[in-house]
Amino acid sequence: MDDHILRNGQETLTESSRMKCVVGQYLGGGGQGEVYSAKLGDKWLALKWYFPDSATTEQRAALETLVEVKPPNEKFLWPIELVDVKDQTVPGFGYLMNLREDRYKGIVDLMRRRIDPKLRTLVTACLYLAHSYSLLHGKGLCYRDISFGNVFFDPRNGDVLICDNDNVTVDKSSISGVLGTPRFMAPEVVCGKALPSTQTDLFSLAVLLFYMLMIHHPLEGKRELAIHSFDLPAMMKLYGEDPLFIFDPTNDSNAPVAGIHDNALLLWPIYPESIRKLFSRAFTDGLKDPTHGRVREGEWRSAFADLRDWIFYCGQCAAENFYDAEVARAIDGKRSVCWHCKKDLSLPYRIRLGNKVVMLNRDTELFPHHLDGQKGYDFSRALASVTPHPNDPTVWGLKNLADQKWVTTNRAGIINEVEPGRSVRLDVGVKIQFGTTGGEINL
Repeated sequence: MDDHILRNGQETLTESSRMKCVVGQYLGGGGQGEVYSAKLGDKWLALKWYFPDSATTEQRAALETLVEVKPPNEKFLWPIELVDVKDQTVPGFGYLMNLREDRYKGIVDLMRRRIDPKLRTLVTACLYLAHSYSLLHGKGLCYRDISFGNVFFDPRNGDVLICDNDNVTVDKSSISGVLGTPRFMAPEVVCGKALPSTQTDLFSLAVLLFYMLMIHHPLEGKRELAIHSFDLPAMMKLYGEDPLFIFDPTNDSNAPVAGIHDNALLLWPIYPESIRKLFSRAFTDGLKDPTHGRVREGEWRSAFADLRDWIFYCGQCAAENFYDAEVARAIDGKRSVCWHCKKDLSLPYRIRLGNKVVMLNRDTELFPHHLDGQKGYDFSRALASVTPHPNDPTVWGLKNLADQKWVTTNRAGIINEVEPGRSVRLDVGVKIQFGTTGGEINL
C-alpha cells in the first residue's frame, strides 16, 4: 500500500515561475518529510515535501531566505525553488534541490567499513568540509546540525556533498528549529545554555572530522564503559555537563580501552603531531572556552592541505604514511617505521615551497595553491606532476604542466629553463622558480 504524501506523476508548481514539476519515485524519508525524484522541464531534481507539522510559516520563510542567498559553493545540495501542489489537494509545501549522484557515499558507510577509502581521500574530504563550512559561516549563516548523517563523499577522490540545508539559518537566530544531532551537539547546546550558532558549528565540525579520521567519537572512552544505562542523564553528563577528550594530555580517566576502542588507538598515532595538537585543542580548550578555544575552519583547512602533501608510501607494503616535520626535526635522522607493516620507512624526495613541504611520490601533483599562492584549494588542474623518464623508468622528474616556463638551478649552479610539457630531474639541491613561487628539492 502506497502511504506516501505525494504520488508518482503528481504535478507540483514552482513558487516563483509556476513551472510544472512532475513527481517521480519516492527516494526516502526522515523526521521532517519525504524526498522524491522530480522532473522540471527536461531535468531531474530531488523534491523534499514536508510533513504537516514541519510545514510551518517559519520553515517556509527560512527556505525563501536560502533560495535568495544562494549556496556558498557547489558542495551544498541547496534549496533551489519552493513548490506546492497544483490542485491544492495536498496541503503544505516542499522545495527542489539537485539530486545526489550515486558516487557519493555516507559517512555511515565508512563507520561500518562498507567502503575503504585511502587516507588521501579522507584528508581531502576533511579539507573540502572545512572550506565549505567556512564559506557558509562567511555568509553569516549557521548550519545547526553538522553530523555524519548530513555529509556524503566520493570514496575515490574525496569530493563532498552537504545535504539537509533547509535547517540552515542566520547565525544566532532565535528561530526555533533543529538543535543538532545527539553526540555532535556542542556541550552548551546539550545543557540548554545556548542555541546553535557558528561557534557550536565549530564543535560539531571537529567531532565530524575526528570521526572521519579516527572512526571513533572523541568523547567516548573509559567513562562510556562505566555507564550501565545509556539514558538521557547519562548522555547529558558524557556530552554536556562533564565531557572529556579521550586523548586529553592531562587527564587519562576517559582514555580509549584496548579491545573496545581499537580504531582510536590504532589511528591516533598515525597522524602528525600538528594534527593531534589541533584535535587536542578542539576537545580541551574548545570544551572549556567555546568563544575563544575552538579551532576555526581556516586552521583545519590549512592543516589538511599540509596533511595531503605529507603523504608518502611504505616501500614494503605501500601503506600511506605521513611525514611529520616536527618529529623529523626531533629525531634528527633516526628511522621511523610504517604503522601498517612495522618495517623501516625510506623517505622520497620532497620539495620545500616557502614554509610548506610536499612529498614527491610517484603520483604527486602540485596545484595552484602550491605554485600560484592561491587561497582556495582546486584539485581539478595540476600544474606539475612527478613522472618517470620516457627512456629510463628508474629516473624520475617533475613535469611542467603549467602555461609558463620554469627556471631551475642545480647544485653546480647551472641554470636551465623548463618549458611547459618538459621535466626537471629530481635531485638533491635542485632549485625551481615556478614564477612567483620558488622551491628546493631535498631528501
